[in-house]
Amino acid sequence: MTDLITLRITEIFHSLQGESCRTGIPTVFVRLTGCPLRCQYCDTAYAFSGGTVLSLDEIIDQIKNYQTEYVTITGGEPLAQKNCLVLMQQLCDQGFSVSLETSGALDVSTVDQRVNKVIDLKTPGSLEEEKNKYENLQFINQQDEIKFVICDRNDYEWSKEILEKYRLVERCGILFSPVADKLNATDLANWILEDNLPVRFQIQLHKWLWDDEPGR
Repeated sequence: MTDLITLRITEIFHSLQGESCRTGIPTVFVRLTGCPLRCQYCDTAYAFSGGTVLSLDEIIDQIKNYQTEYVTITGGEPLAQKNCLVLMQQLCDQGFSVSLETSGALDVSTVDQRVNKVIDLKTPGSLEEEKNKYENLQFINQQDEIKFVICDRNDYEWSKEILEKYRLVERCGILFSPVADKLNATDLANWILEDNLPVRFQIQLHKWLWDDEPGR
């Protein structure tokens, strides 16, 4: 019974998608509690612990209250809770368009194929590069996206090398995003243009609109 399946949830909220190819679309976000990584620029450290234990039925009921087709499962690191897989499957079964924001440090092979995976490959500047699970790349497809959060020029050059090494541009959408307060967004945009990289430049729309207010 789904009421016996639980997850620890930091927050469930309705906002505009601030990143990925779905930027600007009204979306329900389910932020799961807990993360095995400690990226030096993390902006959701409040999700490392605490949270509220909710059943699968309670989570889905809250999502339905917003009457929105799109749902993003995020964290923390959502895959750190095994029942995240069940939640995503149930949401897909009920007709939601589901995306998963994951670090890629945990196995994505069992994620429902209907889910749009957004995998954040950790750059050297994150201080968690060694956590990248590159074998996950064999499970990406055209609907998925790989994100590079870039701190400086070194991160940018590293990201270009990874694009070439794994031929990522041919396999899925690519996102390049500057770390707020560490890299000037215009500098990153100029580097992309100078190199004519076939990637999507993005800034975090939600931060621009709501100044990084939790739950927005």
